[in-house]
Amino acid sequence: MTKRKMATKIPVTVLTGFLGSGKTTLLNRILNDATHGMKFAVIENEFGEIGVDEKILPETVDEEVIEVMNGCICCTVRGDLVEALKRLHKRVDKFDGIIIETTGLADPAPVVQTFFVDETIRDLYSLDSVITVVDAKEILTRLAEEKPEGVENESVEQVCFADKILLNKIDLANEATLIKIEAELRKLNPTMSITRCLHAKVSPKELLNIQAFELKRVLDFEPDFLDEDAEHEHDSTVSSVSCRIKGNVNQAMLSKWIGRLIQEDGANLYRYKGILAIKGVDEKFIFQGVGMLFNGNISDMK
Repeated sequence: MTKRKMATKIPVTVLTGFLGSGKTTLLNRILNDATHGMKFAVIENEFGEIGVDEKILPETVDEEVIEVMNGCICCTVRGDLVEALKRLHKRVDKFDGIIIETTGLADPAPVVQTFFVDETIRDLYSLDSVITVVDAKEILTRLAEEKPEGVENESVEQVCFADKILLNKIDLANEATLIKIEAELRKLNPTMSITRCLHAKVSPKELLNIQAFELKRVLDFEPDFLDEDAEHEHDSTVSSVSCRIKGNVNQAMLSKWIGRLIQEDGANLYRYKGILAIKGVDEKFIFQGVGMLFNGNISDMK
C-alpha cells in the first residue's frame, strides 16, 4: 500500500444509482479486491430505518463503515454526512480513501455540493469521481418516469452527474436495447464514459483514483449548482417500510409469502431486501429483489 502524505486531501468516490442497480455488489467487489492495495472508509446511506447493506458487507475485509440511515443522504441526513466526514478525518491514518454509497433515491447534486460549499470538508477531501450504476432492465423505464411538478427524477440526476456509468445486468437486455440505453444516457450526459458489466464486475483500477470529477462540467449544465438555497424535493408517493422481528420463520410459509409478494405487489416495488432466520437452519437467508426479479439464498452468515 502506498502511504498517502498527511497534507494530501483524501480522495472520495461517490457510488450512486437507482434502487437495485447493483451498488452494494460493486462496493463488495471493490472491498474484496486485493489488487488496488487501498484501505477505505465506507459511508453507507439507507433510506429506511433499518440498515441491511452494512450487515452483508464482507466480514473478512477490515474497513471502517459508518451508516447514515433513515433518510436520504442528499437532504434529511446531509448534516450527518458532514459530521461523519469530519469524524473520519480524525482517523485519517487508517485509510487511503472514502467511498460513499448513496441510497438509490438520492439526487447526487447535494452530496457533491458538500465537497465545495462546506469549507472544512473542501479543505480535507477531494471528490475523485461520481460512479453511477444503472440496471439494463429497468433504466429506460426509470428515465421516462413522469414526476409531480417540482420533483426531480432521481435516475436522470444520477446519470447527469456521473463521471462514469456502469451499465449493469447486461444479460437482461438484448444488444439493440443496450445500444438504445447507451444513446439515451449520452443524451443526458455526453461526456461520461459507459462500461458494460454483469454482476457489477469491473476492475477497481477503472473506478478509483481516476480524478474524473470536474466542477466546470457540472456548472455548465447546472449553473446554480453551488447555490445552497436551491430547492430539493422528493417524490412523496415513494416510501419505505422496515421491520425487525425476533424469532425464526417457517421455510415453507416463507416461500409462499415470497411468491405472493412478487406476484401481487412486485410491479409496485422499487426495491426490497432483508436477512431472515429460518427455523432449523443455522445460517441466515439473505434476499433482495427489484420489481418481479427476486433473488435469495442461504448465506454463510450466522
